[in-house]
Amino acid sequence: MPEKKYMMTPGPTPVPPEVLLAMAEPIIHHRGADFRHAFVECSERLKEVFKTKNDVIMFAASGTGGMDSAVSNINAPGDRVVVHSAGNFGERWAKIAAAYGLDVAHIKEEWGATPDPAKLAAELEKNPAKAVYLTHSETSTGVVADIQKLAAVAKEHGALVVVDCISSLAAIPVETDAWGLDVVVVGSQKALMLPPGLAAVSISDAARAASEEPGRCPSFFLNWPAALKALGNETTAFTPAVTLILGMNVALGMILEEGLETRFDMHKRLGRACRAGIKAMGLELFSPDEDRSAVVTAGKAPEGIDGQKIVGTMRDKYAVQIVGGQGILKGHIFRIGHIGYYDIFDITTALEALELALVDLGADIKRGVAVNSALAAFTE
Repeated sequence: MPEKKYMMTPGPTPVPPEVLLAMAEPIIHHRGADFRHAFVECSERLKEVFKTKNDVIMFAASGTGGMDSAVSNINAPGDRVVVHSAGNFGERWAKIAAAYGLDVAHIKEEWGATPDPAKLAAELEKNPAKAVYLTHSETSTGVVADIQKLAAVAKEHGALVVVDCISSLAAIPVETDAWGLDVVVVGSQKALMLPPGLAAVSISDAARAASEEPGRCPSFFLNWPAALKALGNETTAFTPAVTLILGMNVALGMILEEGLETRFDMHKRLGRACRAGIKAMGLELFSPDEDRSAVVTAGKAPEGIDGQKIVGTMRDKYAVQIVGGQGILKGHIFRIGHIGYYDIFDITTALEALELALVDLGADIKRGVAVNSALAAFTE
């Protein structure tokens, strides 16, 4: 009998059966009427989830592909941009911008810190920038930035606001229009409950105008003007990821039927439960102990225990997949995701597997208390 496995990572996340069934239907042609109907419906539902009146385009790419498009389409080589990072994925913005020959001012905060709007203001007062690149949910650390405040600073100084919401959209509040976000980038494999391979990008009028200026960085496939023109004709510029878009349409329907606020509340409670269980064992959190950090919970590996071995033991012996630290945090932390298709029983399963793995590795922890603490925190 196949071993049952539990995926508790911040991405990819589990996919609901309804979505898998939609993706298992016989393939249809991407220029046919049946796909056109699903594509248009999916595009409108994306706008509801993004909380925007702006157009949202899709690319057959990972979230990084969407990030790439958000750099190449609004900048020309030599343009000055500001990247404000506090972790691995925030630093990716700087790498992409440098690859396109931009003048990058990088506010590089300590991993695990919450980006400080005052630092962004000081940088922009010193030198203006074409765009500011931000990360909402930094899944390498578990920190969620105050994008509303950061965006207000960028807007005050005349910069376009571009935000990586790859792991935050549909997990925690994202108010694209209300917060003045010009570009929001999302990946399919997080709270949208799909396999990897689809990026979605919302584009404000100001960002659209920037993409139409001469001298933009060259991009043939990740081309906003081409994608937006095709969207106006209810189609795509190139062959789309047909099955993923069909699945996306179903997943978005489920999210909107349940209600975004209901989902936000569930993720908040799952985060509380996860943090409570980790603390009950006597472990220390790395991610903030606050409701805003409802995407992924990061815990510090006990003294003398390699965080990578915690991940490996949970995976190989107990069939529960979590993830370890990245970069400078490798071996020092472990991370448990709880966005998308999860419930409290997934959290308690992960916590019990964590407890068993830590005991196997010789850690001195409190046993038999994590699950009860998690349940109590979830029901508060």
